[in-house]
Amino acid sequence: MDSDIGEIVENFELLGDWESRYQYLVELGERLAPMPGAHKTDANRVVECMSLVHVAAHPHPERSGRLAYWGDCDTAIIKGVVALLVGLFSDKTPDEIESLDVDALFQALQLEEHLSPNRHVGVYAIVNKMKAQARLLAV
Repeated sequence: MDSDIGEIVENFELLGDWESRYQYLVELGERLAPMPGAHKTDANRVVECMSLVHVAAHPHPERSGRLAYWGDCDTAIIKGVVALLVGLFSDKTPDEIESLDVDALFQALQLEEHLSPNRHVGVYAIVNKMKAQARLLAV
């Protein structure tokens, strides 16, 4: 398991019950840096999501060869998931992003058990969109 994913899982395990984890996700979403309006385009929208979700990759401003992400969502819990993914994917190379085992992360966090099937599909669509954006920016 990737060390960043391991760290996220450890943080969630400290929280214990799902109610605490849910609240933590909401708090992560609240702390997510605002996404510039110019990046809230149809090209950056995750259309498979029931919520209005945008994610955008861009070259890291200070670290050559690495990417950074913006993200936003109009629902609290999914915005928290977006914040988690933005934090996980940012400051990595496109190859590192491609190799991230997000399945292991979601299984360890028990997201599948606690999100509706439609939301589960949407969460994976966010991951797929972010990985596709990384591939487009690979040099």
